[in-house]
Order: sequence, then C-alpha cells, then structure tokens
Amino acid sequence: MTTKNMSWNSKPFLLRPAGKDYLWGGRRLNDDFTKGIDMDPLAETWECSTHPDGLSMVASGEFEGQTLAAVLEDHPEFLGIRHPDGKLPLLIKFIDAKNDLSVQVHPNDAYAMEHENGQSGKSEFWYVLDAAKGAHLVYGLKRDCTEAEIRQAIADGTLTRHLQQVPIQKDDLFFIEAGTIHAIGAGALIAEIQENSNLTYRLYDYNRVGKDGKKRELHIDKALQVANLKSSAEPCQPMRVLKYRPGVASEFLSRCKHFEVYRVLLNTERRQLVQFRVDEFSFRVLLCLRGCGMIRFNGGEILFFKGDCIFVPAGSAELTIYGQAQFLDVRG
Repeated sequence: MTTKNMSWNSKPFLLRPAGKDYLWGGRRLNDDFTKGIDMDPLAETWECSTHPDGLSMVASGEFEGQTLAAVLEDHPEFLGIRHPDGKLPLLIKFIDAKNDLSVQVHPNDAYAMEHENGQSGKSEFWYVLDAAKGAHLVYGLKRDCTEAEIRQAIADGTLTRHLQQVPIQKDDLFFIEAGTIHAIGAGALIAEIQENSNLTYRLYDYNRVGKDGKKRELHIDKALQVANLKSSAEPCQPMRVLKYRPGVASEFLSRCKHFEVYRVLLNTERRQLVQFRVDEFSFRVLLCLRGCGMIRFNGGEILFFKGDCIFVPAGSAELTIYGQAQFLDVRG
C-alpha cells in the first residue's frame, strides 16, 4: 500500500460494542457507561474488535450497521501503510470485575502461531478506571516455582499462596506481557488494550460453576507450557508527564509492537477548539472515559459521550475536536 492509495477523505465513525456476560461481571458498564446491552451480568464490552468472537459494529456514517471487520476488509487503507496485511492488530475492551477473574495466562505470538492455527498471542495493557477499597490484581509469582509445584498447588487449591497480589487504585496502569500469570481482582473497572486475540489458558477458577452447572474448563497443560514460572518483580507505576498545548494535555502510557496508548485531557472551554490530523501511517481509536464533546470533519460531525469509542481511519482529513473530556488515544 502506498500513499497514493490512501483516501484523504476518510471520516471517523462511532463503534457499537459486542457484550460478554461472563459470570464474574457486574452492572457498571450499563449503569456508568450507558451501554444499553441486554445482559446481566455485563462483564466486558468489546469496543473496537474485528475478532469473530465479538465483532463491534459501525454506529454512524456511511458504514452504519456494518461490522468493523467488513468495513476494514473493503477498505484496508483505513488501517494505514503500517498495516499492509489489512488486519487490525488490536482489540479494545471495557472490563467490569464485580468478582475475581480466573487465574490465567496468555501465549505469545510464536506459540499461538504454531499451536493455535496461526492465531496471534496476547499481550495486554490495563488502565484502571476505578477500584474498590482493597482491590488488587495478580501479577506473576512471589517466588520461582517448578511446574510440579504449580500442578500440585492447583490440585490442592493452594495456588493463591504462590501468586503475587498487587493493590490497585484508580489511574494505575499495567502492561501484562504474554506468559505472565495474572488475574483482575474483584472491584476493578478496567480499560484494556490488547493484541487481536481471544486465547486464554485458565490455571485456576476458584471451583466456580458456569450457567450449565459445571465447573469451567481449565487449560493447565497449555498454560504451563507458556507461563513464566520465575518470580516477578512487583510492577511499579511509571513516571508520567503531561504535555500541554492550548485546549488539550496528553501523556504517554504504554507502547509495544502492536499498539501505543496515550491519555488525553480535552478542555476547549476557553480555547473553543483543538485541531488534529491522522496521517497515512496508521489509524487511531479514541475511547472516551469521561465527559463529552464533538468531532467535526469535512462533511459531518460526531457527538461523543462517556463510554463511546471512535475509529479514526488513517489519512483522515483535518479534524476539529471540542468539549471537556478524558479519553484514551490508541494508535496501531
């Protein structure tokens, strides 16, 4: 794909998510983010997804009513020249953990390619939107363990003794590299940016049963093939620097080969507008975490509110954004 193939008249559009009713979920995604999805619990919303397990839909503009996957298949130029394969490299979610998630691990790309029919592995980034008092997450192991020790601990129901539990609070951020044993704890509300994958190997699930009355499946053999069983250093919150320009401030949060994430604070009360342009290199996704505003572009405008997700194709014409809002700016 060359610059000549790019459409400089590409226009942003709203996305509508797919919902997931996993048993550990709560009601906050409907109550706080007005998702309007008829699920209880509503554990996750897949805001920007072309994964067949949860397709997001276009909710505005000329492609309204189509899946994002179908739009990008017809218009691979929307992804930009960085993505000549025409594949969206990421998946963006909101996660409401009313109860503890299972203790799990994800494979890396090489393992998934070989053992999971050419799928992508899964590294992920978490931004904590809210956390109840005492909320925590699991991040790796307290000490080096052998595979036999972990198997025995799972059998005995004592695996939690080996897990490193990290207290969390609002505005914390964590990068979970593939192979890291991890879990989101009860009381956490998370925005997750991850590789475009749904490969999860459960190690332990507190002996819970699903809607069918049976214990949920574990994937112990695969999990132990990919898990890092060395002790993990407790993750520290990085230094973060807000960069200001009139009407907007932004800070870098995380980067890997699949995506990079910024937090943006918009306040055009005095400035009245902020202009930005998405070049032909790659697309951007804006995930509104708080507030509301408007994006104007040649031929239209989009009103956005807390919880909305906006896909901005590569090569979009100059955009003007107004409002008072906080959002994640995700770049592929």
